[in-house]
Amino acid sequence: MPGFADSFWSSDYAAGLGVLFGKLQQGVLENRQVLTIARLRAEAEETYGSRLGDIAPAADKINGGFSRDDGATVRKAYDGMRIEMQDAARSHQRIAQSIRDLVINPFSRWCDAHEARIQDSQDELQSRIKTHDRQADLVRKLRSNYFNKCRLVEDIEEENKLAFQEPESSPKQAQSQNQPIPEIKVQPHKEEEIEEYEFYEIGDETYQPDQLKKILSQMLSTIKMGETKVPILGTYQNTSAGSDIVEYLQRNMGVTSVSYAERVGQDLVSNGFLRLVGNVGSTFANSSRMFYQWRPKAFRLAGVPDKKQSLNRTFSIPVTGSDGGDSPVVGTVSEYLANWNVLNNQHPNETPAQRLQRESREADDKYKAAVRKLDQLRCELEEYIFIHLKFLERCELDRLKAIKTVILDFSGTIGNVIPSLQSTVDKMLLFQETVQPVGDLRYLLENYRTGSFVPKVVVYENYYNKVDEQTFGVDLEARARADKKRVPVLITTLLTYLDHHYPDLEGDEARRGVWLVDVPLAQVHKLRARVNDGKPISQEVLSEYDIPTIANLLKLYLLELPDSLVSSHVYEIIRTIYTTPAADGTDASRIAVLQQTLSQLRLTNIATLDACMNHFTRLIDLTSADDQYTAALATALAPCILRPRTETSLTLEEKHAARLVRDLFAHKDPIFSELKRMSTLNHSSSVGPSNNRPRAVSTDESNRKMLMEERNRALLEKANASRSRATSPAPSPRGHRRDRSSGGPETRFPIQTSPTAADRQRASLGGLDSRIKRSSLDVPGPEGAANGDASNVTPQVPKSTDSESGSEKRDSGGRVGTKFVGGRRVPASPPSESTPTRGVTLEDKPMDD
Repeated sequence: MPGFADSFWSSDYAAGLGVLFGKLQQGVLENRQVLTIARLRAEAEETYGSRLGDIAPAADKINGGFSRDDGATVRKAYDGMRIEMQDAARSHQRIAQSIRDLVINPFSRWCDAHEARIQDSQDELQSRIKTHDRQADLVRKLRSNYFNKCRLVEDIEEENKLAFQEPESSPKQAQSQNQPIPEIKVQPHKEEEIEEYEFYEIGDETYQPDQLKKILSQMLSTIKMGETKVPILGTYQNTSAGSDIVEYLQRNMGVTSVSYAERVGQDLVSNGFLRLVGNVGSTFANSSRMFYQWRPKAFRLAGVPDKKQSLNRTFSIPVTGSDGGDSPVVGTVSEYLANWNVLNNQHPNETPAQRLQRESREADDKYKAAVRKLDQLRCELEEYIFIHLKFLERCELDRLKAIKTVILDFSGTIGNVIPSLQSTVDKMLLFQETVQPVGDLRYLLENYRTGSFVPKVVVYENYYNKVDEQTFGVDLEARARADKKRVPVLITTLLTYLDHHYPDLEGDEARRGVWLVDVPLAQVHKLRARVNDGKPISQEVLSEYDIPTIANLLKLYLLELPDSLVSSHVYEIIRTIYTTPAADGTDASRIAVLQQTLSQLRLTNIATLDACMNHFTRLIDLTSADDQYTAALATALAPCILRPRTETSLTLEEKHAARLVRDLFAHKDPIFSELKRMSTLNHSSSVGPSNNRPRAVSTDESNRKMLMEERNRALLEKANASRSRATSPAPSPRGHRRDRSSGGPETRFPIQTSPTAADRQRASLGGLDSRIKRSSLDVPGPEGAANGDASNVTPQVPKSTDSESGSEKRDSGGRVGTKFVGGRRVPASPPSESTPTRGVTLEDKPMDD
């Protein structure tokens, strides 16, 4: 039975947990209902006992009657009824008190604690999910900002290339031809049109501009502010002491320590809201002698006008008298003036292109750091979710057991006091026996599961498609291409390490249990953080962790892939294979269909799947594993190998992925040998000379210009060579006849009445090629003009085995021409001196693409 830890996951984490906490809150209400029944029963017993106790005093108020007869039997019967009613009253009061002592008081305390535990878990997980979502929003905004900066860099580079090209014609010539003079329209403020996303990290928090605006406005209106006179430099306006700023942070912003308050102040200095005056440097300290000036940026962001207009620094420099040349103040002021940046620009003498490149690098660094922080928050969130889910599962099981105990105690309080109610008590005990906590927990899981644990990684997307600095969450083929291997280096390294260290374990049972051990997710995340850098893994890092942790790292890597190892595109096909019975009822037909289905995968996925299956089948064989272990291993690896594109309540109950893994275990050799043979045939057919399949159009435009120039150069050389050769003689235009070619589908250039898409594509990729062919292969038409449609017709020489046809084939390349008559190829008459040398050179050469 799956547990909470593998049942209430969703892509946004909140939806699955919302379903779980909804059921747990329903359990809290069920507890209150049980308490209500017990409390009302106690009150009813108390009331019933009290009313029974009132019967005897009410009868005693009647004077006379049985009070006069002391020895009559009727008097004795009356006294017995009276005493029994009083005893019944006391019994019911004892029942009420027992219910309060044994059921209501302890169970109410337990219910309050249970409700508090559920609420605390919900609040903590909700807080962490909100933090994760805020960071995810920040990553999306920083990614957009980074991509916009990169586009601006490309735009300005393109503008610079166009701006400094030499014009092909002068403006006067353009005016003489009544053509407009080409102008380059520059948009000077193009970068300002793109929305800037700026965030401020102050202390341990990240603030958006609107959040920081409220904080700064309150600080500027609360903190004591004045003037500070600095010798030589002059008077600074809008200054506050460091101790006043720290005092404000401790009183109004909940800062508990002075060191953290100094960190906050240092971040305000680093972000340009404060600056130190009268001293060298930019250190913030809790001192009443160190003063900091509030910069215009702080007033502008807070939307508060300057309390006092900032004055320029005033210098008192003697310029007359004997003191003018001997005063040491003049040299000091000159040094200040030499280093004084009037525009307060941190990067002076910077061109717009350099500025945009610097801003793109800074945006890239911020985006990359935000992705790292988001990945860390996601890992921590998943760790806490695992811990809380296991804890909540124990809480729910304890709740069901507690209700079972409450029913037992409730029935016992009644049965112990009033034996006459034994039948009622027996029925209540029967109800208590029907309570099955484990069964109820299974019912909750079967009906309210939302999804298994499949983490969704937000990876750093480089503008130039580089994946050199990350491993987990990257597409499998992209990672393998970066590693320059068919299988990613991480997978081969982990599998090799496990193969070498299986002998270190004691016994086959421990070796088999490596893949079934429940390793804490926090421990796996620690190892993941150390190897998630896109570089090869060192053996020293792996040696610091145990074998099950390394095995779970591989499972986590496969789970974090954007698509499963067996792509989700073939999930429906796999489902059909296992839901439709085979025609012959054997495994051979199912394996054949599996081979065809898996052949649709990319070569990287097939190679990686083959490497993993080699490892697992070898482990099963060497440890002599039984069918029970094989089934458990297939179930554990199923979500790593095959996952649906969208997980639903139906796919959660399907076992097709586990059945696929079991088939891969049992029939690994025939499946993968056939897949290798198919890939070899496909590769050979794709590069062979007889391949007639259309080529896919390449989307790589990086070397297109260079390749086009080389192609055109080769075609020119070929055209010149064909013009230099003697052409085959042709009949006179009046007697020209061209019979239909009998070459069949193997003909290099089939006859077409209209251009096809392939012709248009070939013409678009090489316009010069088509022009050369038309000029060198002109065939006169029936009217004596060049036939454009027949210019691409080059009959292929049919293959023959006899010597006669062989001689004809050799003659076809010589001076004697050939023609087709009745579908057969016959030699033509030798050319006469008066016949014009026009026609087609028939050659059997491979097509030059």
